[in-house]
Amino acid sequence: MSVWTGLCGLIDSGIGLVGGFADRVMTFFAGDPEGRREYAFSAAMIGLAAKMAKADGVVTGLEVGAFRRLFDVPEGEARNVERLFNLARQDVAGYRAYAERVAGLYGKGAPMMEDILDGLFFIATADHVVHEAELAYLADVAGILGLTPEAFERIKARHVVPEEGDPYVLLGAERRMSDSELRRHYLALVAETHPDRFIARGVPQEFLVIATRRLAVINAAWARVAAERGIR
Repeated sequence: MSVWTGLCGLIDSGIGLVGGFADRVMTFFAGDPEGRREYAFSAAMIGLAAKMAKADGVVTGLEVGAFRRLFDVPEGEARNVERLFNLARQDVAGYRAYAERVAGLYGKGAPMMEDILDGLFFIATADHVVHEAELAYLADVAGILGLTPEAFERIKARHVVPEEGDPYVLLGAERRMSDSELRRHYLALVAETHPDRFIARGVPQEFLVIATRRLAVINAAWARVAAERGIR
């Protein structure tokens, strides 16, 4: 059973996408911590993405399509995903409830929080324009998730013209670092971005497009820094 079919089944059983739903997920998968993390993560992403897509007042087909690409949704599950997305979009619960639930499950500032914000930026930039309302929404969610302003700027830089952004910001590094310190920092980022690390912390296989994109930006930023410093 896919995560999408499972979530729809929980919805049909009378559990909403927020509030009791998060508690139900934790109870239902008490003996299956991997399933619990995956379902809770997916539900949180659906809710936050749906709320974020409305931040600029318009939910475009591109944004909904970006969500489906983000999770690499198979054709047979497209209807379930669309249903979940629409339910979350119509839910009267505010986005803060979704963010607080997932932060409570994983812990504020946990690596998973950065994965979630990465996914939301991926959707926000699908129409090639990040509106001020969307940025305000993303900044507020980042705060609820326990991400620092510096972490928010680093994640934003990965999605908003990363080719022109400050490579040190993209790497989360400081210019005063020595060449050897920078190399160690870069290698640690590469290791942390490996798909196996994502899966280990509960990110579904379908979400790994974010790991691929993040790694590409990290490698490009490192190449610029290495060329500037003459590091080989």
